[in-house]
Amino acid sequence: QVQLVESGGGWVQAGGSLTLSCAASGSIRSRNHMGWYRQTPGKQRELVATITSALSTTYADSVKGRFTISRGNVKNTVFLQMNSLKPEDTAVYYCTFRSFGTSTDYWGQGTQVTVSS
Repeated sequence: QVQLVESGGGWVQAGGSLTLSCAASGSIRSRNHMGWYRQTPGKQRELVATITSALSTTYADSVKGRFTISRGNVKNTVFLQMNSLKPEDTAVYYCTFRSFGTSTDYWGQGTQVTVSS
């Protein structure tokens, strides 16, 4: 089992910035993926960004150039720096974790991000 604890959501005006944090603990393999997804009511959860333990990253087209995903110095922590936020970025953001060689995705409890126009 892997536990994920998220923090950093909140309210911000359009054009502002927020940083989300996520810490994983439990049965963790050294090679893994961590990432962020988001979901709004009535829509499917969508990928925002992912990062591997080797620091390879992927981003949704909608956030490229505005969001940056990174790993922390503390093992198995991940950050999402969100700049130039838009109202359409409003969503519940979920941290996710998967160990290489497994098919189990673990999810955090979600943190609300609200961007007002």
